[in-house]
Amino acid sequence: MGTLDLLKQAVMEGKRKEAMQLTQRAVEEGADPHEIINGWLIPALNAVGEKFEKREMFVPEMMISAKSMQACVDLLKPLIKREQAVARGTVVLGTVFGDLHDIGKNLVKMLLESSGFQVADLGQNVPPDRFLEAAREHNADVVGLSSLLTTGDSHVQQTVRAIKESEMGGRVKVICGGAALTSKFVVEVCGADAYAKDAAEGVKKIADLLQNR
Repeated sequence: MGTLDLLKQAVMEGKRKEAMQLTQRAVEEGADPHEIINGWLIPALNAVGEKFEKREMFVPEMMISAKSMQACVDLLKPLIKREQAVARGTVVLGTVFGDLHDIGKNLVKMLLESSGFQVADLGQNVPPDRFLEAAREHNADVVGLSSLLTTGDSHVQQTVRAIKESEMGGRVKVICGGAALTSKFVVEVCGADAYAKDAAEGVKKIADLLQNR
């Protein structure tokens, strides 16, 4: 197996130290940092997410894998240059109320910043009114909601409604993502503008939302 294949496997197995060493080796071998993230680290975490959905893996194991991936991303972050000097838009990000998981949200933030977006990170366990307050404060173009657990569904719905029914509703776009969410729930039930199955798709859809305004 090649270095990147071994890296993906190490992340899936939650072997943080080994994954970090393989990330460093991949860079030394000439692999592009963006390609390492988009082509190997994100698919590794997606595979873990699929195992979680099938109950072949549980939250503690998934978080160990996610933290292993985050450690690799932290190594790569200094190597990633901004693709655009001019900000492409402002995005408010946060994990919904009742959810303390932020690995996925942190990855989205890193990818957005490296792609030229301004990001206001609200952290985790964020109530609906704080999302709305931050959207106003930063004059946001997009609000991104992250939710890992099914217990967050009601908070996703409340947050989307609070934003869409406010004076910001006509201009700010709302995108949601996370292991427990589906496109049908996010768009049809909650009324959000878009759903993203992973961080890379989230960045692409945010760019599309702003381009089509």
